[in-house]
Amino acid sequence: MLCTAMLCWVMPVLAGTTSADTPDSLTGDIKVVSDSADTSVKALTDPTSPTPDPEPGLWEKIGEDPHGWLVALLVVIAIFIIYLFRRVSEALNSQSGDRGSKRLRVELGELKDELQQTWVVLLVLLLVFAAIYVGYFAIRGTGMEAHIIEWLNLIVRWAHVVAGISWIGASFYFIFLENSLNRTENLREGIAGDLWAVHGGGFYFLEKYKVAPEVLPKKLHWFKYEAYFTWITGFILLYIVYYMNPGAYLVDPVIMELDPQLAVGIGISSLIVSWLVYDLLCKSELAKNRNLFSGIVIAYIIGIAFVLAQLFNSRAAYIHVGAIIGTIMAANVFFVIIPGQKAMVRAAKTGQPLDPTLGQKAGLRSLHNNYFTLPVIFIMISNHFPSTFGHEWNWVILGALSLASVGIKHFWNLLEKGNPPYKLLALSVVAVIALAIVTSPVVTQSVKDSTPVSFPEAQQVINDRCVSCHSAYPSDDVNTVAPNGIMFDTPEQIIKQADRIMVRTVVTRTMPQANKTGMTPEERDILRRWIEQGAKPD
Repeated sequence: MLCTAMLCWVMPVLAGTTSADTPDSLTGDIKVVSDSADTSVKALTDPTSPTPDPEPGLWEKIGEDPHGWLVALLVVIAIFIIYLFRRVSEALNSQSGDRGSKRLRVELGELKDELQQTWVVLLVLLLVFAAIYVGYFAIRGTGMEAHIIEWLNLIVRWAHVVAGISWIGASFYFIFLENSLNRTENLREGIAGDLWAVHGGGFYFLEKYKVAPEVLPKKLHWFKYEAYFTWITGFILLYIVYYMNPGAYLVDPVIMELDPQLAVGIGISSLIVSWLVYDLLCKSELAKNRNLFSGIVIAYIIGIAFVLAQLFNSRAAYIHVGAIIGTIMAANVFFVIIPGQKAMVRAAKTGQPLDPTLGQKAGLRSLHNNYFTLPVIFIMISNHFPSTFGHEWNWVILGALSLASVGIKHFWNLLEKGNPPYKLLALSVVAVIALAIVTSPVVTQSVKDSTPVSFPEAQQVINDRCVSCHSAYPSDDVNTVAPNGIMFDTPEQIIKQADRIMVRTVVTRTMPQANKTGMTPEERDILRRWIEQGAKPD
């Protein structure tokens, strides 16, 4: 995977003098600069002076990577798997297609195709990873590092959104199709339902078979790569944003002092453990009681949200809950839904009876994924709304909004069946409105009782804690452009953003992000009092 640390080298800038400087102080400053220049010239001309260390080369940089051994191990494992899968697929391809039973030939053919696709995809991913890994170390420590990382973030995020739209769109469409099928009138033999539709200037007629057609078509589309690429790009994005620099964006010392690498391990482990817990629940007797099962799954997600909120930066905790749900959804596709569909296709090809439980399990996991979609979409966009993840009870808000979105999705599904529960819709909407009211900012002290704060005091706090990012020329090692175009270089810019400063730094305390610059409670109180007193420039 990508291994990186955000480091930027910034040229020192000499501070300018003000009108209050005296001639003596100016002379002293000039003398200091002159002495510094003389020292620099002497260092260049004196052969006995120590020479600066040369810039490390590419392989030296890679050798300094503390995770290099893990990367090397993963690469070796990947190469071995590629070699093994390729050899086995070639051996299967060389076997005569006339040997063995029809079922055996079909199964061997499927195995050969799977192995061939797998080793080709692994090879492509390995080459892409190698190019990114080596390329990163080639630009590490240069002026291009932050720029390249920003574009990498953009491209991966773009790919993640596109893949996610394709996956969720397909999920919504097929659940709609299942809910809207005509199952009673003028159905052909072997057809479970049909649907007429019009879209894009054309008429469409769709049919669903009870089991399978007598003869399978040569071309059969599989809806799986949308899910796979959504998860892959999502994990890469999680790595780029939170794991490449965990000390800045994953760990918040105010919440808990965590070793950055331990925090990364906790984050990745939460994805794996959550899938195992969910899968065990699905395979247990509890799954037969839909209400009890749903309650336990919801309680687990809220519980893991609470735990992560006590460990990570609040924004990172929210995103990890979203990643957990996304991992469950993708694993449902990979481990249950697609294997069930393959068994169905294999049975149709060989004329063998189909195990109905496989289709039932795949359908149930697909329905779970459908209900997961709205909560995971909310969580993924929530990082733009600090009144949710930045609230003191952020995990409660996440759970309540997730429940409300599940209620809306259930209404949506039943609406397609012609039996919409309007009371459930109303309850879900009221819950969202109630959350908006509950999370509204509360003034803890009246203005008249506050100690007056001058604009220079507030500006000093902003200069010390905020301008490193929010400036026309940021000095931050990650944000090379002012986030959202918000800058605090002038008094006018600061006053214009007073309400936003109040929300982000005082109410939700989500800025500076992960408190990277170390803003103290006293400094937040200075900003609060200045804004409550009118945010005046005097």
